[in-house]
Amino acid sequence: MKLAEAINFSFQALRANRLRTFLTALGLIIGNASVILVVTISLASKDVILDQIRGIGSNLVWANYDPGGQNAAKVQADFVNLSDVRAIRGSLGDEIVAASAVMENNGNIVVAGRVREVTINGVDEQYARVRNLEVLHGRDFDASDMTLRERVAMLTDKLAIRIYGSQEAALGQHIKISDLQFTVIGTFRERTSTFNQGEITDETILIPLSVMRYFVQYERIEPVYIQVRNATDVRKVTDQVATLLTERHRQGAKYVVQNLQGFLETADRIASVLTIVLVIVSTIALIISGIGIMNIMLVTVTERTREIGLRMAVGASRREIMLQFLVESVLISLSGGLIGIMIGLSLPIAVRILTDRVHVPISMLSVFVAFAVSFTVGVGFGLLPARRASQLNPTEALRYE
Repeated sequence: MKLAEAINFSFQALRANRLRTFLTALGLIIGNASVILVVTISLASKDVILDQIRGIGSNLVWANYDPGGQNAAKVQADFVNLSDVRAIRGSLGDEIVAASAVMENNGNIVVAGRVREVTINGVDEQYARVRNLEVLHGRDFDASDMTLRERVAMLTDKLAIRIYGSQEAALGQHIKISDLQFTVIGTFRERTSTFNQGEITDETILIPLSVMRYFVQYERIEPVYIQVRNATDVRKVTDQVATLLTERHRQGAKYVVQNLQGFLETADRIASVLTIVLVIVSTIALIISGIGIMNIMLVTVTERTREIGLRMAVGASRREIMLQFLVESVLISLSGGLIGIMIGLSLPIAVRILTDRVHVPISMLSVFVAFAVSFTVGVGFGLLPARRASQLNPTEALRYE
């Protein structure tokens, strides 16, 4: 018997029991669709998580002094200062894009005769780029604002709305900080929210660092942000910044220098482990489906015992009988697998067609794996019924009722 004939006979046998064939293949349909969707969702969520982390700042390194509970007055010489920032810019050179200093403070502002407590940060003209801020209305600080010590300010979008009703209305307004009047030149927000865990809160005002210097008792940069030019140099720059700060201050002073690489690697590992767990669950579903195929094929062998005996009587070999039932098992498995793959691919393809705001990756590897598993399930779980059919005694098979 040729393979083409075996396939033709198998199609005829499967069509004779369409409902049973469909129900048997249903497990493979669900299993393969699950594998595709699980991998797709995992990849999409992984990309979203990593993009959110990267959105905080591109190739970002940040550093600050760790006082260890000591009194600020005793360790003021150990604080990161503007000369440290200039030294970082000078020593790292082409390895970095920018180094931006931040001075944090809390204070009261007076708007229309009303006092409001807010976060006030002194920053330089490189801060918005390094921290990946989005200027929504107005403009960002420039070098002249720092050099001329201009009394200008930028507000977070939420603060502008709460005070003035809208971001547009905030532009050109005057606010009083420590008896000095500042003009609002812009509104901004973080492209990726840090949920008030950083130096930017919902109610934050940015002013030029050169002006902020006169509002604080100590020159304390906390933190200094460094944007590294190449992602591959992030770890090296992190070590260089730590060494530079240690060398420029007294022995024993501790500095915390961090980057996003650890967060990225952790998120990547978590996403990978989650993918493996979900794929294992889907694989279990496929194995259960394979057991179902084996069970149905064993029943089929029993039902067709007389047919098997008749074929052997007219000259069919045991190998041909085995091939016949093995092909039927594989056809059930592959048909269910292909339908499951199409269902699994339909969701991400539909999302891609309907919107371009969400990037849904399609893993061709998962498609290949699902197809390979379907074929393997068909062969592996169809082998026992096919072997049992081929080992039937022709005489006893003909007498079977």
